[in-house]
Amino acid sequence: MRPFLLLIGFFVALVSTSCGPTVVLDYESGTNFSAFKSYGYFPSIDSGLSNLDEKRVMAYIDSLMPLKGITLQEEPQLYINFYGKEMMSQSRSSIGIGIGGGGGNVGVGVSGGIPIGGNEIDQRLTIDIIDSEKDQLIWQAVLNGTFKERSTPGQKELYYQKAVMKMLKNFPPNLK
Repeated sequence: MRPFLLLIGFFVALVSTSCGPTVVLDYESGTNFSAFKSYGYFPSIDSGLSNLDEKRVMAYIDSLMPLKGITLQEEPQLYINFYGKEMMSQSRSSIGIGIGGGGGNVGVGVSGGIPIGGNEIDQRLTIDIIDSEKDQLIWQAVLNGTFKERSTPGQKELYYQKAVMKMLKNFPPNLK
């Protein structure tokens, strides 16, 4: 019984850690991030997102950066650029239906799956942070996430809030 419980525990841990958006971070290791106190948005953001989604991302960035001691200014030390790439995919959830019959040594069966839950949007969202003086990329976060095609505005707000929070969680990096 004990090995069975360990197997169940391992499966639950695997499923809970494999679900949800994943973030990959990269940064210029020689950069003194503590010297930066101001940010602004890159002058020509071409995000690939809708105007509403752009506003959502900017609102969450604007709410998190002051908590890190970095304020929005017109002549910033850092530029923030963000962009997304989206692809439509069918729902990975389905209901299986099958019928079959047989007699003697012969059996015949037919089965199929019916997708449920509607289409999903697979999104790769990237936030770049650029040293405005050197015009050089110094930090980048890339998030791979999924949300429903027919998400309500509230669901999209929650998705982008969590995405930006997760992406900026380790900014500035702790270089000690």
